[in-house]
Formats: sequence, structure tokens, C-alpha cells
Amino acid sequence: MKIVVYGATGHTGQFVVAELRRRGITPVVAGRGAGKLSKEYEDLTVRPAAVDDPEALDRALDGADAVINTAGPFALTAGPVIDAALRAKIPYVDVAAEIEANVGTLTEYADRAREAGTIVLPAMAFFGGLGDLLVTHAMGDWTAADEAHIAYGLSSWHPTPGTRTAGAVSHDRRDGRRVRFTNGVLEYHDEPATQEDWDFPAPLGRRTVVKGFTMADVVTVPHHLAIPEVGTSMAVEAAQDLADVSTPAPTPSDPDGRSDQSFVVDVAVSADGVVRKASATGRDIYAVSAPLAVEAVERILSGRTRTVGAVTAGALFDPADFLQALGPFLSVTTSAQLTPTRR
Repeated sequence: MKIVVYGATGHTGQFVVAELRRRGITPVVAGRGAGKLSKEYEDLTVRPAAVDDPEALDRALDGADAVINTAGPFALTAGPVIDAALRAKIPYVDVAAEIEANVGTLTEYADRAREAGTIVLPAMAFFGGLGDLLVTHAMGDWTAADEAHIAYGLSSWHPTPGTRTAGAVSHDRRDGRRVRFTNGVLEYHDEPATQEDWDFPAPLGRRTVVKGFTMADVVTVPHHLAIPEVGTSMAVEAAQDLADVSTPAPTPSDPDGRSDQSFVVDVAVSADGVVRKASATGRDIYAVSAPLAVEAVERILSGRTRTVGAVTAGALFDPADFLQALGPFLSVTTSAQLTPTRR
């Protein structure tokens, strides 16, 4: 397979390149800085391409089987790289956490991707993709639910410069307003965030979270599941880290370049008073996005998918099987229904 990684010199991009190599796949690296690409990847094929240069993007994707876009802000990069992927007739996967960028990808490319018979898969990362897989897995045989909530128990959050830039772009796009998915629609509002306690699985336990700390799951989950209320919350400590402009970027603490950050993603789906739960634990939210994206590409290219078009992870893959394949990087657990079923 020839997989192009666009944005290969970025923090997440480097993890994606390393994960491809770990699986025996030699990637082609692309991005906006020819000098930096050549310096960091002397042994790989380098194809520089700016997002405002369609011809260069076409050369970057020439002969490729798929492209993984890791270059944010995705409000600027997703459209041009998707267009190039559609011209090349290859699948597109990205790791976007930006809510508006993901909405744009799923709406603007729905018809074109379906007509081309190919796949456009945004948010195939820690935020957006993992939560979608967990919610879909927790749903089981349910065809609808009343509410889904994804609680993020991060031990800390040392954001990359890319995360801060993407956050600023999203903030400006929504004029500083907050966003939520309620009554079946995505809406913007000015209500302040609140705090509540959340019972995470052991060993994390009960923690205070910021309720209404909205992430990309409010786009990916309801895009294919009949759930009118989808919310996310974030551990207070991590939210404070992100808000503090002096919080440094992540630093490696092992030979693979991962930080010492740990996480628990805890999902609760409710219907008619019944609650089903699923959770995933692991290390380093940026590093874990790499196996999520690479596993997705391998499954797409081997035909282990459910549909075509502009889609999300939960609609495209068998969630239980996908999560099981991430065993080296995630520990996933599910619980029995927490109240007797009345369905």
C-alpha cells in the first residue's frame, strides 16, 4: 500500500508515520514545508504541497492508495486535500477535532463521495472517532436512544501548538459562542459551562468534569445514530490546562514519543430508563489517534467497511471488532445494562 500522510511533520503526523512503519507500510510524506519534510524523513519519498496549490496536491497523491490528513487547522486543509483525493479517486481520512470543519466535511462532500464510490472519513482520532465507536458499540442492538454522553477523564492536557491554533480558528468561526447538540440539532449558545461529578471506571473513580465541554463527538455520533441528545464533558484538570496559555506542549516520556498523560473515555447511552456503558483507557491522546487513523485506512483498503460516502467511524466499521484491534493501545470494557430493560 502507498499511503500519503499530509502534515507528516506535525505532532500527530509523526505518530501516524511511525504507526504505518510499525505495520510494515512505507508512507509517502507530504505537507507545506519541503525543507522540514526532507530533514525529518531522509529515507522516505517527500512530496511538498501547499493546500492552495491543487497541482502540487495532485502530484502528492499521484499513485497513492489513500491519504491521511493530519495538518490542521482542518478548516483550511480538509477541503483542498479532500478535493485532491476525489480527483485521485482514493479514500480520505483525517484526524480533525474541529466541530465546524467536521460538519463541513460530512455535509459538503456527502454527494460527491457517494457518487465517486469512495470514502471520506473525518475525525478518525481520539476526539470524534473513538467516542463514536464506543457509543455505537454500547448501543448494541438498539436502533435509537434518548441520550448519549461521552466523559473525558484526562489526567492532564498539554496541547500542541496545532491544537491551540485549531481552537482559535473554531472560536472565531462561532464568534466565541458555545456549541451543543440538543433536540436533534447542533446549536450555538452563550450559556456558561457548569460542573458535575462523574463516576469513571476504576482506578480513576469519581471526578469533577466540565459539563458542556463540547467536542467533535456531537458531530460524529448523531450523524448516523438516532440520538437527539449528545453531550460531552471534560475533566476539570484537563480543561484548566487547556485554558492556561502557559501550559507547555506535550513532552515524550517513553521511546515511542508518548507523553505520560493517561485517559479514560467513558460513554453512557440511555433509552427508556436503561443505561448501557462502554469505556476505553489508554495513554496520550495524540499518540492514540495514529492507530485509530491507520487501522481505519487498512480496513478501508481491505474492504472491511459497511458503506461509502462521507461517513463517520461508527457507521463505517464494526465497532466491537475495530476496538478489539486496538488492544495494544486501548483497554475497552463494556457494562451490562444498569437497569432492567423496558424496551
